[in-house]
Amino acid sequence: MGRGFYMIMLAQFLSSLADNALLIAAIALLTTLDEPSWMVPLLKLFFVISYVIFAAYVGIFADTMPKGRVMFITNAVKTFGCCIMLFGTHPLLAYAIVGLGAAAYSPAKYGILTELLPPDQLVKANGWMEGLTVGSIILGTGLGGVLISPSFDEYIRALDLPFIHNAAQAAIFVMILVYMGAAVVNLFIPITGAVYPKQDFRPIQTIINFSKSCALLWHDKLGQISLATTSLFWGAGATLQFLVLKWGETSLGLDLSQAAILQAGVAIGIAIGAVMAAAMVSLKKSLTVLPLGMVMGLLVAGLSGFSASDVPGGFTFLGIYFSYAICIATFFLILIGAMAGFFVVPMNALLQHLGHVLMSAGRSIAVQNFNENSSILIMLGIYSLLIKADLSTQTILILFGLSIGSAIMGVWYKHRWNQSKEDSLHLIGEEKRH
Repeated sequence: MGRGFYMIMLAQFLSSLADNALLIAAIALLTTLDEPSWMVPLLKLFFVISYVIFAAYVGIFADTMPKGRVMFITNAVKTFGCCIMLFGTHPLLAYAIVGLGAAAYSPAKYGILTELLPPDQLVKANGWMEGLTVGSIILGTGLGGVLISPSFDEYIRALDLPFIHNAAQAAIFVMILVYMGAAVVNLFIPITGAVYPKQDFRPIQTIINFSKSCALLWHDKLGQISLATTSLFWGAGATLQFLVLKWGETSLGLDLSQAAILQAGVAIGIAIGAVMAAAMVSLKKSLTVLPLGMVMGLLVAGLSGFSASDVPGGFTFLGIYFSYAICIATFFLILIGAMAGFFVVPMNALLQHLGHVLMSAGRSIAVQNFNENSSILIMLGIYSLLIKADLSTQTILILFGLSIGSAIMGVWYKHRWNQSKEDSLHLIGEEKRH
C-alpha cells in the first residue's frame, strides 16, 4: 500500500480514538452537571449535525488543497473544541465544534483513498480503514471508561489541579494531546497530485450543485442501494452505541465506565467482519452481503430478552472475575459487530467507487456523509424521544432491531427489482442485466 497509506491509517486511528474516548468523557461531564438522561444521546446528535448543515461545503473544501493539509486543519478544530469543553463551555456546544472538525475531516480521509489507490484495492483499503477505526473505538471507549472510573476520579480530585477537578476533565485533557498527535501525523501524508477544478463557494450555487450530486447518486441503480444501506448502518450504529450503554446498566448492572468497555465487544466484531470482508468480498460481489443486515437487526432485538439474572455466577481467570452473563452478552455483541463489519465494508467501498466515477472524491464523500448523518440525526432524535417517553430499554431494543431488519429487507427487494430492469447499468465492470 505504501508509506502514505499507513500515515493516513495512523492519523485516522488517533483521531477516531480521541473521538470515541471524548464521547465517554462528555457523557461523564454531563453527569457531573446533573443534566437529564435524555440529553446524553443529544451529544452524538450535536456532533453529527455539522455533517448535515455543512455537507454542501466540506466536500468542495476537501478538494481545494492537498487532503493531508485538510486533515491537519480539521484536527486543529477538534483540539479547539476539546479545549473549550475543558474550560467550561457546555459539553453539547463544545462537542458540536469537535463535530465540525470531524465533518470536514471525513471527505479528506476517504477521498484521499480514491486518489492514492486503484479501484481494485478499495475494498482492501476500506477493510484497513474500518478495522483500524474499530480498533480505535475499542481502545477509545476502553480508555474513556478507565479515565472516568471512580478510582481515577478520586485520584484526580486528590491532586487538586488548577484547571482539572475531576476525572471527566482529566480525560478531556488527554484527548487534547491525542488530537494534537493526530494533527502532527497529518503533516507526513504525501501530496497525491490530484487536481480538481477551482471550487465554487457561492452559497446558493453550492447548494444547487450539492443537490445535483445527491440526485446523481440516488438515481444511480447501484448508488441508491449502497447509499441507503450505509445510511441505515451508520444511523443504527450511532444509536446502538448509546443503547449498549443503557442495556449494560439496566440488564447487566454495569456502571458507565464498565458499560463503555462492554461496547468494545461490538467494535471487536466489526473489526473481525471488516477483515473477513476485505479478504472474501470483491467490489463486484459487494451487494451479496445485504441479507446479513436483516439477521443483524433480529439479533439486536433478541438482546432485549437477556439479563444478568438469567445466567448467574461466573469464573476467575488470572485473578480476574468474569460473569457468565457478561461473557454471553459480549459474545452476542461481537457476533452483531462481525455481521455489521462484513456488511458495511463492501457497501462503503462500492459507494466510494461510484461516487469517484460520477463526481469528485470530496463531493461524493460529502454526499455520503450528508445522507448517513441525516440518518444518525433522525434515529438519535427518535431515541431521545423514546427515552423521554419512559419506554424501557428492552422495548426500545425490540423496536430498533426489528425496524433496522425490516428497512434492510426493503433495500434488498429494491435491489432485486433494480436488477430486473433493463436499464440497470453497472459502473463496476459488470454487464447490463436483462
